[in-house]
Amino acid sequence: MTLLTATGVTKRYPSARRHPFGRRPVRTVLDAVDLAVSAGERLGIVGGSGAGKSTLLRLLLAVEAPDTGEVRFRGRPVRPARPGRLGWFRREVQFVAQDPYASLSPRMTVRDIIGEPLHCLRVPGDRPRRIDELLRAVRLDPALASRLPSALSGGQRQRVALARALAPRPAVLVADEPISALDAPVRVAILDLLREVTVAEGSALVLVAHDLAAVRRACTRVMVLDQGRVVESGPVDQVFHAPRSAVARDLIEAIPRLPGEVAR
Repeated sequence: MTLLTATGVTKRYPSARRHPFGRRPVRTVLDAVDLAVSAGERLGIVGGSGAGKSTLLRLLLAVEAPDTGEVRFRGRPVRPARPGRLGWFRREVQFVAQDPYASLSPRMTVRDIIGEPLHCLRVPGDRPRRIDELLRAVRLDPALASRLPSALSGGQRQRVALARALAPRPAVLVADEPISALDAPVRVAILDLLREVTVAEGSALVLVAHDLAAVRRACTRVMVLDQGRVVESGPVDQVFHAPRSAVARDLIEAIPRLPGEVAR
């Protein structure tokens, strides 16, 4: 079943440079991009700086609207709306940010952070039990539930952010470079956890990354962006072993080895 789709989405922004006659030139950041995420699928979106990854992410999360094309969830159009109007979508599509510390309220305990979406999105069920389930799922000591984010390590904070995103049982989890702010040994553990908990929870995963090492470890399919266009897409093993585009080949050659990963 197809869950989240982007069809022909294009996004343009005024350039920072001014035209001599006062008009700003327009810069195309995304150019007719198509994407489809099915139930249970783990899709990695990769590309270099300026490829359009972050912009595509904002469109998929309905933070911004495309200039042309559309984003749909279960066939229903999704566009930015007033607070409260997209509650149905926020329950179904959750987000894990790049910086785990900046994304967590410093004044809330771990238990309150994880329980926040259950309250805000009015998710029915036994909330304390769900929070305990999530603490176990992301392998956090229950003793940490009463602590503030400042008392946690970077890896623990990202586990809290992941538990919070999984709280309403979303159909799709979107993660924006969730390991880039972490130390190398912790990155592998978080990637493995992302893969394992999305499988256990039955959520699809969209993982945005700047390199292919993370995608190779956590995803089943990869999409390569370059200058706002999709230059390659396919199963992870296929793209790794027989890349068709120069961009994909360059990204493969630039892959840093993750600790514990063997060369293939």
